[in-house]
Amino acid sequence: MPEPIAPSEFDAALPAAPLRKPFYASLWVQVLIAMAIAVVLGYFSPANAVAMKPLGDAFIRLITMIITILIFCTVVTGIAGMQDLKKVGRVGGKALLYFEVVSTIALVVGLIVGNVVHPGSGFNVNAASLDAKAVADYAGQAKAQGVTEFLMHIIPTTVTDAFAKGDILQVVFISILFGFGLSSAGPRAKPIVAILESLTHVVFRVVNILMRFAPIGAFGAMAFTIGKYGFASLGPLVKLIATFWLTSILFVLIVLGAIAWLAGFNIVKFLLHIKEEILLVLATSSSETALPTLMEKLEKLGCSRSLVGLVVPTGYTFNTDGSSLYMTLAALFVAQATNTHLTLLQQLTIFSVATLTSKGASGVQGASFIALVATLSVIPTIPVAGMALILGIDRFMSMFRALVNMIGNGVATLIVARWENELSREALQQKLA
Repeated sequence: MPEPIAPSEFDAALPAAPLRKPFYASLWVQVLIAMAIAVVLGYFSPANAVAMKPLGDAFIRLITMIITILIFCTVVTGIAGMQDLKKVGRVGGKALLYFEVVSTIALVVGLIVGNVVHPGSGFNVNAASLDAKAVADYAGQAKAQGVTEFLMHIIPTTVTDAFAKGDILQVVFISILFGFGLSSAGPRAKPIVAILESLTHVVFRVVNILMRFAPIGAFGAMAFTIGKYGFASLGPLVKLIATFWLTSILFVLIVLGAIAWLAGFNIVKFLLHIKEEILLVLATSSSETALPTLMEKLEKLGCSRSLVGLVVPTGYTFNTDGSSLYMTLAALFVAQATNTHLTLLQQLTIFSVATLTSKGASGVQGASFIALVATLSVIPTIPVAGMALILGIDRFMSMFRALVNMIGNGVATLIVARWENELSREALQQKLA
């Protein structure tokens, strides 16, 4: 009989248990610590904090630099690898329907909260005394697009122009065309698809490298925000900020929470799953900084690469829940602060115009502010110069605008994946547990 293995030898024969990373090695912890240090620096040394701005700007550029090529590779390889090309149109149709319904609900919620809370009442601002020059630059960029102009904008002048400008919707359009082209080419396209799949793998590796600099970027962006604007700048506008922040939180927990519950998963568990992305968006006030890692996490939850590649980038243009909440609420604030009475018809006009101007108002800092200026331009009775009232606090508003946009796109992707039966209720719950 063979000799029994001694306990020490047996223990040595077992594979070593994986070492658990210390808590401070987690990205979300590092970002949280960086944000806390930034707030302290911004409060006690505003000048030095403002000087940290390049750190945040550099990180945002690093991420936006890689986004277009990531979307192109993901969408093209996803479509080219689909056996059923009808699924592409079906997924796109379901996603757009979902986007429009939820964004409309967000616009309605903003209107209701504005009429109930009256965040602008008591200001009694004389529109003639406002500095219209402060909003002039934004008014020059603002242009209320019609449906035709919006659809024409989707088509880029050249293929390279879309990538050079970083226009996500145009890149998605080009990617879909290339994906269909490769899929219809059959076996001849296999070498190109293989190259793009390898490139996709490399791009995600690059994203993982760039995300190591997230704490530095978060520190720079948050330090600049606190140092330049400070808590003292909030002043009388704190009611508006608190109203918008609370409305955003309740919208995520109640509206998106109800949608998630119907789809079979818990919204709080999903928020915990993307906590790194949440902190990053709050620090940088841009939802684009979280786009690459959000796509990666959604794939790991079980969504197909093709579905993630279609829904998430498209949602950054069409599914602007946070921007929609902001636009109707802020429009009513400006009217109330300047004692401008709005009839029901005028409020409905703001609502209808905002359904179009809010599209494309996510990701880029300040885009929602420009879109709001375009919306107010349609209602002559509201002084556009009134936007100068909230210009100084827009950075604090954009934190939650971008956050709700990002969370909304994550939820939308899981919803469409559930509709497509790519995810079972049990599998999703297990992965989020």
